[in-house]
Amino acid sequence: MPIYAYKCESCGHAKDVLQKISDAPLTQCPSCGADAFRKQLTAAGFQLKGSGWYATDFKGGATATSAPAAGAAAAAPAAESKPAETASAAPATPCGGSCACH
Repeated sequence: MPIYAYKCESCGHAKDVLQKISDAPLTQCPSCGADAFRKQLTAAGFQLKGSGWYATDFKGGATATSAPAAGAAAAAPAAESKPAETASAAPATPCGGSCACH
């Protein structure tokens, strides 16, 4: 949701307000009550709410990137236990079987 900066032209009271884009602009000053409360032209500000991409995907930092590596390490011993004739055959993949995606 966007954060809008308002300032009263009558008393000079300034306030940042969290509003939906579809909400009507505020006009009455909460300090003096005059109908001189106007939106200011400022840099865009917004707030993300709820469980979104940041909270679920990137907030953990190193934990999100270490999970696939742990899965690849667990898959490596299984690849070594293949019979010799199938392990020596080159896989028909773009990466040549050198990555952990197969």
